[in-house]
Amino acid sequence: MQAVAHDVLPPDPFADDPDDPARAFGDPEDRLDEPISDSERTELLADLSDLAVYQALLEPRGVRGIVVDCGECDEPHYHDWHLLRASLEQLLSDGRMRPHEPAYDPNPGDYVSWDYCRGFADGVTANESAY
Repeated sequence: MQAVAHDVLPPDPFADDPDDPARAFGDPEDRLDEPISDSERTELLADLSDLAVYQALLEPRGVRGIVVDCGECDEPHYHDWHLLRASLEQLLSDGRMRPHEPAYDPNPGDYVSWDYCRGFADGVTANESAY
């Protein structure tokens, strides 16, 4: 792939426009996040481990992933197992998550909460320990 010189590109149609929609994203240079702390890294590794257990227990039962209630938009966000794992791994390696496309027309019945997963796993463990 050949690089194109900046001065050869067409002018930015939003240059110096105070209503430029790209301003909401900020300057990429301003996004240099601090690295995650050791405790955050430990929590993320535990979440990834738990996620693997939850997927192993629930995917064969038809559960496609986890639903998270978003505090910013007050809407549920549906994450398939692989998407959630990729997001957590990216957070672990980069210290932040990339934006991603939401699930297309998800069936809410195919997703469960993190708390449901935890309770289900605890129930399976308690049941196996009883024998």
